[in-house]
Amino acid sequence: MFSLTSTKYLNERTIEALLRRAQLFVNQDYSWKKRATVVNLFFEPSTRTSLSFQMAAHRLGLTVLDFSVKNSSVQKGESLIDTLQTIEALGVDLAVIRHKEDWPSMVAGMDCELSLVNAGSGALEHPTQALLDALTMQQHFGSLRGLNVTIVGDVMHSRVARSNLHLLRTMGANVMFAGPNQYKAQELADVPWVDMDQAVAQSDVVMMLRIQHERHENCGGISDYNKSFGLNRDRLTLIKNSAIIMHPGPVNRNVEISDEAMTDSRCRILQQVSNGVAMRMAVLEWCLQGGSNEKLVSA
Repeated sequence: MFSLTSTKYLNERTIEALLRRAQLFVNQDYSWKKRATVVNLFFEPSTRTSLSFQMAAHRLGLTVLDFSVKNSSVQKGESLIDTLQTIEALGVDLAVIRHKEDWPSMVAGMDCELSLVNAGSGALEHPTQALLDALTMQQHFGSLRGLNVTIVGDVMHSRVARSNLHLLRTMGANVMFAGPNQYKAQELADVPWVDMDQAVAQSDVVMMLRIQHERHENCGGISDYNKSFGLNRDRLTLIKNSAIIMHPGPVNRNVEISDEAMTDSRCRILQQVSNGVAMRMAVLEWCLQGGSNEKLVSA
């Protein structure tokens, strides 16, 4: 079994290999084919991540099983471990999992040879999102080393922020956070928390995060948030012409990001979505090949 559950476990060489392979897939090189079966286990709603994993598997020529959590034995109390062991017994090679909890910890020590890919675990990790974000940055800047990246918003509840932080630091980028003080994550206190306007003006990459209303009892006023921390019309004028705007989606329009920012020439949100298919192709291939960088690079 070879799995991808966290960006913490990816070294620079592996990240570079995945970025190169994903770029080949961006260029429509689908030469690699392998007989394998993949199932997507999504215990949380998703559009971009779910569909891009499905598209990635189809483009690789993989068999994709349809799995509906609401129509499964999960509703009868079946544990995640039992579900995965059942899926493996059916002959599935790889499971893509999205869960509101820290599911890698839930299955730690499981007796199973199934490859596992983390498509989101609670507020902790979203490694393929960080990888596709890195690909998007690399396409624009050529390298991640030395880039100033500001991640803005609900860091406390953001698995995207955490996975990007680990990966970007590994690749030599400088990461800062900005947003309301109540959205700080205490375990990430070593990351500079900077003034919003100053950060926007100095950054090469401005990555906005969705305000996760479902995880807050009180999100405050929408108009107040947009004025203080949103990427609004006035704040767009502060961003460098050479910088890019990113957002993992889904977007709360005119809350964390305005309509004007969505259509700005520096916006790369839809490019992120497109890159998600290529990067997830590279990740699926990598796991099914046993995590071999040599095979990944030479395939």
